[in-house]
Amino acid sequence: MLSSPQPQHAARRSRVLGAALPLGLAVTAVGVLLSLASTPTAVSTQPEPALPEPVVIASVPEVQVGATTAADPCSEPSVLEAIAVADDAAIIAGFGGGESFRSAVVAGNAPCISLADPAHVWVVVNKARPLDPIEYAPSSLADLPMQMTTRSGQARSDVAAAIGALVADAAAEGAGSIGANNGYRSYDLQVATHASHVRNSGQAGADASSARAGHSEHQTGLALDLVACDSACGGIDAFGGTPQGAWVAENAWEYGFIVRYEQGGTGITGYKPEPWHLRYLGPELAAAYHHGGYHTLEEFFALPAAPDYAH
Repeated sequence: MLSSPQPQHAARRSRVLGAALPLGLAVTAVGVLLSLASTPTAVSTQPEPALPEPVVIASVPEVQVGATTAADPCSEPSVLEAIAVADDAAIIAGFGGGESFRSAVVAGNAPCISLADPAHVWVVVNKARPLDPIEYAPSSLADLPMQMTTRSGQARSDVAAAIGALVADAAAEGAGSIGANNGYRSYDLQVATHASHVRNSGQAGADASSARAGHSEHQTGLALDLVACDSACGGIDAFGGTPQGAWVAENAWEYGFIVRYEQGGTGITGYKPEPWHLRYLGPELAAAYHHGGYHTLEEFFALPAAPDYAH
């Protein structure tokens, strides 16, 4: 079994937001009640004075735990601090977690979040959404801690740490050994990769199974293609029918990954099913994706389907 670093899970922040009664009013009200309860009842023949009109206290609104109710979550101090240091996990936590983050983005209530920024885990790149800049490359890469079947054996450091934990746990639970065929691919390498698919399958066939340069998740450093390795590593096409593939489909979200191109999603993504292609979102967003029952990243962020290139 390969040894690998454990993923560093960012500390989650939880906050309770809601209205509360002013302290002075609350203390005064309690004092009046205690005074009335402890004063002996006096017998008097005098008529009782008229009681004052009862004070109507507005009910305290229900508090939402773990979700921000700010009109602009991007103005929250915790979010601003996280943005300043480019800490994706802390930014998401500042919104109140993965689902609150998704909801704010979908509602147009997150002006500081761009789904087009390839430096962040929430970037969405597809046939209608090219990378910006088109030749984008991650600022730093780390070696993937697993057996490789090509020389494309790197990914972002957070991705490398997370897949290392996934691979170790899959082996420990008896699912078998998992390797990778491809991690990060540069713009130039993607040009060559897509061109080889065009030569072998024609333009339409290539576009159904390989992204054009500038439209590939591999170029972000957030994606990798897995293979099952027993006595030897198999190809990517066989991965979905292996114990490793079944384990990954069930458990990848716990490590921050989603299976990006699922069965039934071709009309939205434009790609044939790829059970071997994992995309890193980070633990918070991957959990929201899983628990929300989503099957494409386009649906998750309420984006238009992108089955074809514009030209």
